[in-house]
Amino acid sequence: MFDPSVFAARRSALTDALDGGLVVLLGNGPSPMNYAANLYPFRQDGSFRYYTGLDEPDLALTIDVDSGLATLYGREATMEDRVWDGERPSMGQRADSAAIPTVAPPAALAETIAAARSAGRIVHTLPPYRAEQRIALSGLLGQAPLDVGASPALVDAVIAQRLVKTDAEVAEIEGALDIAAEMHLAAMFMAQPGRSEHELAAAITGVAQSYGSHLSFPAIVTTRGEVPHHHASGHVLAAGDLLLHDAGCVAPGSGYAADITRCSPVGGTFTGRQRDVYALVLKAQMACIEACAPGVRFRDVHDLASRTLAAGLVDLGLLRGDVGEIVEAGAHGLFFHHGLGHAMGLDVHDLEGLGEDRVGYADEETRSTQFGTKYLRFARALAPGNVMTVEPGLYFNAALIGLWKSENRHGDMIDYAEAERWVGFGGVRIEDDVVITDDGNRVLGPGIPKEIADVEEIVQAGMEA
Repeated sequence: MFDPSVFAARRSALTDALDGGLVVLLGNGPSPMNYAANLYPFRQDGSFRYYTGLDEPDLALTIDVDSGLATLYGREATMEDRVWDGERPSMGQRADSAAIPTVAPPAALAETIAAARSAGRIVHTLPPYRAEQRIALSGLLGQAPLDVGASPALVDAVIAQRLVKTDAEVAEIEGALDIAAEMHLAAMFMAQPGRSEHELAAAITGVAQSYGSHLSFPAIVTTRGEVPHHHASGHVLAAGDLLLHDAGCVAPGSGYAADITRCSPVGGTFTGRQRDVYALVLKAQMACIEACAPGVRFRDVHDLASRTLAAGLVDLGLLRGDVGEIVEAGAHGLFFHHGLGHAMGLDVHDLEGLGEDRVGYADEETRSTQFGTKYLRFARALAPGNVMTVEPGLYFNAALIGLWKSENRHGDMIDYAEAERWVGFGGVRIEDDVVITDDGNRVLGPGIPKEIADVEEIVQAGMEA
């Protein structure tokens, strides 16, 4: 947990970026699974946590931009709360932990907002991404739910502030990566014939929970790597399978996220084709990491990945022609159909609740309409303190190959007969988390094995255990 002065300084910087008004930040409430008392694990709103450090439900914060006064809203624990859920800090203790000088009951929030509106002041809010937030803001602002919007000035100020991580924030991300490293080493060690994907997903989750952490997103553990978001199934691993594991966790106490992807050869040795594709993806990833630096457009780094992968696919006989023309036409998108990476911090896809285009493109870039490249989440120029994932991949998706073949899309550039021979291969993605420094970048974390020989050695050690 950061010192209370950190949160006070963050709020002060926010007010300096705004020209008057009242900032209203709603924390998240509990979310029921199937009835009110059976709850999903609680997940705090990232921006609320950034300015308060508080990870409890049903809280709200206002910041008077003109006076700088911050007020925390919430209710004290009742005896019923204490009986069923145990003791919890008082509102005063919560406020003290974030250097918030004033506390008030929930009902006072409506009064504060009403007074600001009556005085003709701007009420700054962020876009609601949960229905209950939208309904709450509807009542507080006197607007129909679908008319509830957001303050562009507040959105831009929060994005500008949160995208630049301090050394202390980066240290928290690296704390999460220490745990994530053990998660992925466990997956490599257990990538053995006879085990199920569910077993490995459970092991990954167990590692995180053993440190008082939890997953930053539902883990992807699958031999169906050609489907980028395919989660674990009951599939039993067999020798020769290629297992993709994409998983991260959060730093206990602060909530900063990690996000890592590795691929493991089930049984201990990459086959010839697996080795070729893995080496190509690793080559692209290493080139892209080296290219990340202040002032470099992340779109250009993505294009470097596209050119590197396309050149390798020409060598493998899957694509044909000039690499520059292939990438310009988008033919490589049959095999590399997502963006290179995304910003990361308190949210594993940092700040995307505020609008992906506003975060990753702003007024600097225009989103591509080309299949594959249009899914790039972040295109703008990199700056010191940005934390990005770098995660190129290659995929052999039967449905997509069949569709493009039926349309003869880029038929002069794609050898569809060869592509069909790769159906069933799966996919390869390699992902690391990188912080942009003043003179380049640094790969975060303890170093999670990704060279072919190192990965094989760990999987083989699992065979011998």
